[in-house]
Amino acid sequence: MRPPSLLSLTIASALAHITDIVDLTDIPDFLLIELFLGTLRAGKLTEKVLKVFIATGNPHILSFIESLGIKIALTPILPTLKDDEVDIVITALKPDLGFLEEWRPVFSRFHLIIVKDPDLLDADLKIPPGFPSLDVYNQSDMESLVGKKALSLLQFTGFSARYFGYLVSRRRYIIFIDADCIPVRDDLGHPMDVVNQHLVNLTTPATPFFFNTLYDPYIKGSDFVRGYPFSLRCGVDCAVSCGLWLNTPDCDASVLKSGKRIERIADAVITVPKGTMFALSGVNVAFNRELIGPALFSGLVLAGEGKVRHKTMEDIWCGMCVKTVCDHLGYGVKSGAPYVQRCVDGATEQESPECTMVAANLLEVAVPFFQSIRLPRTAISTEACMLEIVKLVREKLGHADSSFARAADSMEEWVGVWRSLHAKL
Repeated sequence: MRPPSLLSLTIASALAHITDIVDLTDIPDFLLIELFLGTLRAGKLTEKVLKVFIATGNPHILSFIESLGIKIALTPILPTLKDDEVDIVITALKPDLGFLEEWRPVFSRFHLIIVKDPDLLDADLKIPPGFPSLDVYNQSDMESLVGKKALSLLQFTGFSARYFGYLVSRRRYIIFIDADCIPVRDDLGHPMDVVNQHLVNLTTPATPFFFNTLYDPYIKGSDFVRGYPFSLRCGVDCAVSCGLWLNTPDCDASVLKSGKRIERIADAVITVPKGTMFALSGVNVAFNRELIGPALFSGLVLAGEGKVRHKTMEDIWCGMCVKTVCDHLGYGVKSGAPYVQRCVDGATEQESPECTMVAANLLEVAVPFFQSIRLPRTAISTEACMLEIVKLVREKLGHADSSFARAADSMEEWVGVWRSLHAKL
């Protein structure tokens, strides 16, 4: 058996320490090429190592990198956002908005849009001081902006009142937090900045085409794993950031899980893969209005649904519409941090399994529908995508349940109102 050559021993030694090498410019070309090929075969071509090889300027190395379609993922520089690029939308389901007292350190810099549930009628809202920029909208404002006829289809009541806030916003980023939530506090008792974390999610790329097992590679402390295609490391625009919460979870037939609580924060963010549906919740969500705004609407309201979030299907339907549009247009959706603290008492949110099964049965029809539909290439805007979904809902789901037909009518009306109002900007 022939002993290993000096060249092979040199390459093996260099490969064993390749991640520690910071300069290869003085290496002879033949040795450099052998080392590069050995690095590829060993699966050790990380982004850091790739930059070291590129820095040599060797034309053979650069040509080989180009032929493989390898691209450097630039570390994104977060844009300097101005406070007037963000709207915080709050729905007033009760007259007393005392919970905003907890949010003052986080929200006071931004403009607030408070949408009053029409069911409150003439009740005066109790809004804590300390929010210098806010607008309050009520039933009268809804009627004057969209008209009574459209309003009867859009039904901006209960949790759906938030859609009116999305409609009247003129800022790039919209953040919605439920009225039963307060900030999570760190070990020193300071409120965690949910706004900043949402903006980090929205202003750094998403990676929907290949799952990164270290979660969001753009978050501090994370990175791309070995084997992640270099051609995909630049990512795509993130359109939606879905935050989570502590305390009461949203579960089906929660009467059977009334004592369940979420007490641990998983400090991680993931991109929902392309082609995968997920259960969006409006408890704690943010989105880029300019990219995906018209898709943030549901229209699916079931008979007997009230103002308990887990008794409604609107979030889930809205999420499937949003994900379908994002997948088609090439945007990303992130889920995970930031967290909020829900204050609602799970014992008061009981629901019979029979009621849950009505929604569950509809989902057994709706989920395969959204998994199977493909929007035409001619749909190149969010509004166009929504209208294509409307058409498909009518064709394929309208016969299954009248709720789907009504949802299609509401979604079509929503797109029309959105276009009408935003054309005046």
